[in-house]
Amino acid sequence: MSKVYVFEHPLIQHKVAMIRDKNTTTKDFRQLVKEIAMLMTFESTRDLALEEVEIETPICKTTVKQLQGLDVAIVPILRAGLGMVDGVLEIMPNAKVGHVGLYRDPETHEPVEYYCKMPEDIDKRKIYVVDPMLATGGSAVAAIDFVKARGGKNITFMCLIAAPEGIEELQKKHPDVDIYIAAKDEKLNENAYIVPGLGDAGDRIFGTK
Repeated sequence: MSKVYVFEHPLIQHKVAMIRDKNTTTKDFRQLVKEIAMLMTFESTRDLALEEVEIETPICKTTVKQLQGLDVAIVPILRAGLGMVDGVLEIMPNAKVGHVGLYRDPETHEPVEYYCKMPEDIDKRKIYVVDPMLATGGSAVAAIDFVKARGGKNITFMCLIAAPEGIEELQKKHPDVDIYIAAKDEKLNENAYIVPGLGDAGDRIFGTK
């Protein structure tokens, strides 16, 4: 079964509190989502492999540890996932970025694909699928299905707010995918929105509410 990591760091919790506030402006919401994603990336990359390399400092030769060179891909679920990409790229600027376009059918609440584009070497990369919200889990499951269908194997899912129902669904369908969450919420309401949540993340990031 996959690992579920819920962040308790004070900076992350403080910024999550701010994005929950309905009075937070679009500008501030967008910046906060970027900052939270950047902070989460530190922990979610903890298992990246290191290797010893000999270098020369201004004083002497020494052996240091550097990343082994594992290539990384960030795959946002459109459109709200785009809000997290810049934050992750602040930490891993050499990562390639794929895209999965999904929308939620208003009647069935099921995800519908409209776009999917991956780096050609996606099968050789450590992949971070990102989306601010994990509600029913349908979009995350479908997006990871698409990534795996194109050869992706080493996948981590990262989101800001998650409902227990979405976590359970994602673990059931993709038990090999670790899940990193800034805040775990109470439940879904009758409209499949997370409670207390923060509303529609895409609308709040792009100012389309």
